[in-house]
Amino acid sequence: MRFIAALLLAVIFLLHGSCSSFIAAQHFPFVHDATVAPPVVYFDYIIIGGGTAGCPLAATLSQNATVLVLERGGSPYRDFNITNVGNFGSTISDTSPHSASQIFISEDGVYNTRARVLGGGSAINAGFYSHAEPEFVRDAGWDEDLVRRSYDWVESKVAFEPQVKQWQSAVRDALVEIGVLPYNGFTYNHVDGTKIGGTIFDDQGHRHTAADLLEYANPLTVKVYLHATVARILFTNKGRQWPKPRAYGVVFEDALGIRKRAFLRPNPQNEVILTAGALGSPQLMMLSGIGPALHLKSHGIHVVLDQPNVGQGMADNPMNLLYVPSPVPVEISLIQVVGIPSNQNTYIETASGLSFAYSWAQGFARDYVTFFNQSGKPSSLTAETMARAIDTVHAYAANTSLKGGVILEKVRGPLSSGDLKLRSRSPRDNPAVTFNYFKDPQDLRGCVEGMRSIINLINAPSFARLRYAHLPVQALVDLMLNLPVNLRPRHVSSSISLEQFCIDTVMTIWHYHGGCQVGKVVDQDYRVVGVDGLRVIDGSTFLKSPGTNPQATVMMLGRYMGTRILQGRPPVNWRRLQGRLPASWRRRPWLSHVPKKNMQGKERIRP
Repeated sequence: MRFIAALLLAVIFLLHGSCSSFIAAQHFPFVHDATVAPPVVYFDYIIIGGGTAGCPLAATLSQNATVLVLERGGSPYRDFNITNVGNFGSTISDTSPHSASQIFISEDGVYNTRARVLGGGSAINAGFYSHAEPEFVRDAGWDEDLVRRSYDWVESKVAFEPQVKQWQSAVRDALVEIGVLPYNGFTYNHVDGTKIGGTIFDDQGHRHTAADLLEYANPLTVKVYLHATVARILFTNKGRQWPKPRAYGVVFEDALGIRKRAFLRPNPQNEVILTAGALGSPQLMMLSGIGPALHLKSHGIHVVLDQPNVGQGMADNPMNLLYVPSPVPVEISLIQVVGIPSNQNTYIETASGLSFAYSWAQGFARDYVTFFNQSGKPSSLTAETMARAIDTVHAYAANTSLKGGVILEKVRGPLSSGDLKLRSRSPRDNPAVTFNYFKDPQDLRGCVEGMRSIINLINAPSFARLRYAHLPVQALVDLMLNLPVNLRPRHVSSSISLEQFCIDTVMTIWHYHGGCQVGKVVDQDYRVVGVDGLRVIDGSTFLKSPGTNPQATVMMLGRYMGTRILQGRPPVNWRRLQGRLPASWRRRPWLSHVPKKNMQGKERIRP
């Protein structure tokens, strides 16, 4: 049992990180470290955050405008040894100051991570690729045809059909057996029943991220600065000339702490665009003076706009799971198969293969005190409990043959939400975030439904060959309750009450969103209400998480909104400038994606 516990500690964050994008010896000539940036630069668009939305947005806007991307992290191609699935454990266990993932702990006592790398969350997540449900698209008021074409544009570069092997196949068959019907085969679409979704891992196990979409950028007009931490957005004063404050630039710091400035070129169409994610975007709004006035004043921040909704509506889809040891070796797989029950408020997913995650477990044990101190809250885990957990981690080193996987449920929506507040005026510090898991009773009912489905799945005949017959489900439940998967208290009743089990063992699946929501902070075109020259285009604008996994929709949104924004700009004949490119770049895909009609001034860009 100690070995099982060690393995489960190793896999708990299986879904919370992964390997980075893979392009052999890939080098974009427009990507540089911010230390080489001049003290002052001028662009048509300044994009804050080169993440899952920022990269496709920049690639699209560069077709008809000059674009600057400021990314606080490094390059997935150069700065990190995280090129395939086998490096997963070492990636997520890296808690160094400049790692690709930055650990934080919510005020709910749940461990979490935010991306700090070009490509954003698509560089460190579980790689599952699936569209939003049709209702999400309709509720957002998006053009359905442009949405479809934007998904296609993303998928031509970063999405693949996974190779489904024994563990994933067994879960698929068991889902069908317990009634999660119909079986839909492989599809990117969100459909009720059981399906195989897409993945951003190719058939060699190499990850492709949103950063890969920069291959379609116009290298003449785009610039990406890495390790560029934006301190604040600059606004004009409200007056006779400007009826509303207007964003006109940003202040950013390079890795040496040297402050530099980027300004918008003088054109009313030019904008600063926040794509810093559900934590970064509301945090930077507040640091720049847009947010609840009393909260900003308490940190000594000049109030540009009193906007009490900034930082509100923070939600994170709760995840609960069971680890199932297997008597036979199983493949290393991240999320491939998903169950979408039509009569439940939950999704069922799975991942397998644990030996590669041992390094994360070591890192967890090593850095537990650091994580604990970050939370600022008392832990329910005594020193004796943590010592036993660390012992199980070290015990795993003596036996690496035990295999298995996790079966998890994710609550849809969710309906529960909380808020985000500043801890300090430093953009490098994590803000304080509360998600209020299961505050809404419907979310808790969804978790219970999902856990019952997991139990039925484990007991299904189709899954029998991959589990120990003598190990009852109750033992798997008890195992979860004895592991420090979060900082929340444990209750005696949680071993017999699924409701209490959900509350006590809740984890994140990294799909947190909100903070700059549509209809509250931004309008339907993602412009910030109350100021000019500023948009937010990322998951912080969502009212709920799209589909089973959000990354496909976030990448699509970057392309979608880039296309929409360009509709108002005059066309530019980039082909005349081709001779200024290095020879190796004259036939790059960015040029092939600019149709001839565009060159003749009849169309601006092909959606």
